[in-house]
Amino acid sequence: METLAGVTRMRLVGGNLALDFVNTRTGPPVGPPDDDVLTGYPELVAWGAYAGALTDPEAETLRRLSNNDPGGAHAAFTRSLRSRDDLDEVFRAVAAGRSPSTAVLARLRDDEADALGHARLDRGNTYGWTWRDDRTLARPLRPVVHAAVQLLTTGALDRIKGCGGCRFLFNDESKNRSRRWCSMDDCGTSEKIRRYVAARRTRSTG
Repeated sequence: METLAGVTRMRLVGGNLALDFVNTRTGPPVGPPDDDVLTGYPELVAWGAYAGALTDPEAETLRRLSNNDPGGAHAAFTRSLRSRDDLDEVFRAVAAGRSPSTAVLARLRDDEADALGHARLDRGNTYGWTWRDDRTLARPLRPVVHAAVQLLTTGALDRIKGCGGCRFLFNDESKNRSRRWCSMDDCGTSEKIRRYVAARRTRSTG
């Protein structure tokens, strides 16, 4: 089980906020996850700040709100896990070249409608949605859902891939779209070591 400190040790390698949210569960490429960074509402808020979905003042506001309304915090956390399951199903299907179910896409549509219902259209270099004035316990989830819909509707779907060494998903931004690992420092290096050991074993027995 992870702690708040464990949240900030996780790797943000998805290339998209929604994929990094899915990647809060770890495990092998196939089969169920074996660990989860998100164990409660405090971890959800900590992850939001770490991943850039929340500013530090927003995170502090949410911590105070959750202390005053533990039941509401639990409900918001439970909803976030349901949404994570939906995003996991959607993007694993896309990575495998399949279409997600209509039911899960309908729930994602509803989550996006709710998110935009609490958003502001603000101007930076271009206009975009922000949640600056949203002081509700569901706040950490809203930019995640919006990032997911943006990726599905404007991204190159063939760039969404699953790591060959773990269950992480990522948006392949390499020029030749040849990325196979969530990170060369972790899964990529492990595969190189495995191949090296296998090659030495083959030479020694040949």
